[in-house]
Amino acid sequence: MTLNMLWEIVTKIIDIGIVWIAFYFILKNIKNNIKMVLIFKGVILILLVKLLSDVLNLYTVGIILQYCVEWGPLAIIVIFQPEIRSVLESIGRTQLLGRHKILTIDEREKVVYEIMKAIEYFKRNRIGALIVIEREISLQEYIEPATKIYADLSSDLLETVFFPNGPLHDGGIVIQGDRITVAGAVFKTSMNPSISKRLGTRHRAALGIAEESDAIALVVSEENGRISIACDGELNYNLTLDEFRMLLVDAINPKPEVFYEAENKDSAGEE
Repeated sequence: MTLNMLWEIVTKIIDIGIVWIAFYFILKNIKNNIKMVLIFKGVILILLVKLLSDVLNLYTVGIILQYCVEWGPLAIIVIFQPEIRSVLESIGRTQLLGRHKILTIDEREKVVYEIMKAIEYFKRNRIGALIVIEREISLQEYIEPATKIYADLSSDLLETVFFPNGPLHDGGIVIQGDRITVAGAVFKTSMNPSISKRLGTRHRAALGIAEESDAIALVVSEENGRISIACDGELNYNLTLDEFRMLLVDAINPKPEVFYEAENKDSAGEE
């Protein structure tokens, strides 16, 4: 094998690897965006119908679908520009190598304990709070303009930050790993028309950050002390303390990769 042949094989491997990585991150971010999932399903359906029309020689349907295939991408870019931009921003914020340490079981238990202790206090005293836990997608654009803290996570510190009428009370906290990075962070509010008009800015901000990233947003209502969790683009509203704890534990635990799960299922089927 010559050096040129070896170099050609290496470049092909790199080429295919880059394409697969791009597809992986695109699909990984699409699955958290409901509208993009619907677009993806619609495109697949149109392509299947087009293929069927070619097989059955459906002339009129084929012509219409041909126009859809030719002009569809441009229409999608124009109509769904905000959703496409959101996915691209999510890909850009994803930490490929991860800045933060992977928490041990004991560290995760301590994080949950400290957060739950503060949440119980907020709920009992009807103190409004918004706590956002960063996962794989970086929240750097919200961290930079906020007030830096860089302190170990504790219920006492959470209670201090959200003390009523305090300077940082109205903003949100960002947690990275087992440390509070910033306080007073301001997040984009959700524009979802289906969200109840009774929900205030905190709930809309929590749902907004959960829609555009994989972060976990914890909310306590200042009006009635109700507690909620926004995660994976959904708002779980008015939870009990036990429900809140269970959702938090499930969300904070590291998830195995989808491809790894699929391989395990295939192996189980073969056995």
